Parts: sequence; structure tokens; C-alpha cells
Amino acid sequence: YVTNPILYENSILQGFEKFYGSIRNYNILALIPERKHSSLAFMINFLSQQSGKSRSGFYYSRPEALADILKGMESSGEKTILIGLSHALLDFFRLFPIPLQKVIVMETGGMKGSRRELTRDQLHRELKEITGLPCIHSEYGMTELLSQAWSTGNGMFRCPPWMKITVRSITDPLSYVKSGASGGINCIDLANVNSCAFIATGDAG
Repeated sequence: YVTNPILYENSILQGFEKFYGSIRNYNILALIPERKHSSLAFMINFLSQQSGKSRSGFYYSRPEALADILKGMESSGEKTILIGLSHALLDFFRLFPIPLQKVIVMETGGMKGSRRELTRDQLHRELKEITGLPCIHSEYGMTELLSQAWSTGNGMFRCPPWMKITVRSITDPLSYVKSGASGGINCIDLANVNSCAFIATGDAG
């Protein structure tokens, strides 16, 4: 549980707007399940509410409605972000291969154990081939953190000023790898004032 949800909301909003500008400019369409205790669902619901757009919200169980809305957004040119779990985005676009130019497609994680795991490059390649988009955006977060890193393409993530990523050695967790080498991801998140601000994740980077 989060001691103070307002701190989480401030971190979400300021982090998002640092890289994308005002949330009021966007429709936020979500391809994730609505789960009461999911930090991801909380984040997307908060961004949807902050957008103030009537069509912002969850469409995991309404793919046909989402397809119609995406076609309308593409035609109108309204700023729109479709954010979803990797497997949900793949399933949706395989069923509805809608060509896109203006809508931002953003994935927010792995296959969640639902099927054969794809690398991020494989996932992005297939989504780009289906949609015709030049790049796929990404969000990196986890339930242990109150902040997120954002990627506007090519798998390169940027963090808000109060969050830092370091990469530790796989064989020696107390040492760090040189730039360009891979290892385990450590996150420092100063928004975690009431829990642990230093997280050694199981992710590789």
C-alpha cells in the first residue's frame, strides 16, 4: 500500500509531462485490465482522469470499440496515446491491423507469462510492421516504485530528475558495469520516501 497517494499522483503527472507535455492534450486509451490493487491500472486511470477527455479510459474488454475510436482519432489528428501490455497490444493489432501515423502506441512491459516471451526488439518490430508507425514508445515501472521511466522510441529510456538507473554486474552485485555492457538494473527512486528508495531489480539492461 502507498502511504500517500498524492505523492504517487504528483510523480506520475510530473514525470509524464516532462517528456510528453500537458496531459490535457492527450486521449489516454488503455489495453490493460482494470484491477483494483494494480499500480499500473492506478497510473493509467489517473492519467485518463487528468486528460479530461471523454474517451480516455480502459478498453481491454472492448477491442471493437477501441478499433473504432483509433480510426476516428487517426482521422481527426487528436493527440492520442494507446498504452497497453505487450501481449494485449499484439493480440489487438493482429485482430485489427489499423494503419497509424499520428497515434502513439506505448507498451508497458513483457508478456506477463501469458505466452512465449518476445524481446522488446521483436515486439516493436511486429507492432511497427502492422501499424506502419516509425517507432513504438515504452513505459518502465513496477509496483515497488512511485516513478516511471519513459521511452519515445528505439528502447532508450529517460527518467525524471528524482529517479536514477544504474547497471550492476551479474557476478558481483556491488560493482557496476561500464557503459555499453549489460547487467542487472538498479533503480533509485526518491519518490519512495515512505518505503525503499533503492531497488535491485531482476531486470536486465
